[in-house]
Amino acid sequence: MDRTRPRMEIRNRQTAGLTFRADQWAAKKAGARATATVRAWGYADLDEPDLDTAVRRLVQAAVADGGKRISVHLADQDQRILAVALSHVGDAAPGEDAVLTEIAALRTVVSCGSDLAPDGRRVWALLDAAPRAPRERPSQPAAGADAGR
Repeated sequence: MDRTRPRMEIRNRQTAGLTFRADQWAAKKAGARATATVRAWGYADLDEPDLDTAVRRLVQAAVADGGKRISVHLADQDQRILAVALSHVGDAAPGEDAVLTEIAALRTVVSCGSDLAPDGRRVWALLDAAPRAPRERPSQPAAGADAGR
């Protein structure tokens, strides 16, 4: 019995699909376009360098599968950004864990992973785009507190 695996489906949120030729420039292009796309969604507190780095690493992993094109899919929900890179190589081998370790080390990455599907390997990262609480400053003595010494 042939069971068709459901395709990834994203509803009720902002989404974008970006396609690139799988070449040495794909990662840089994808990082820049993904960052510009998410910026247009109004995430003022997003750590853009983290998003750019995550997307570049995702795309580099997808390009390494050896296909002719890759696609990047973006979605938002609850102050988080999902970035997925798809290699479009049906017989792709499982990727190396080093890429996921690098992505997981980024400050705003909540989780990341990869899986194999008939339409290629998907590598993804979920980034936190919520505003960060300001750091507390060390208390300083009141003005003139040392004046009597």
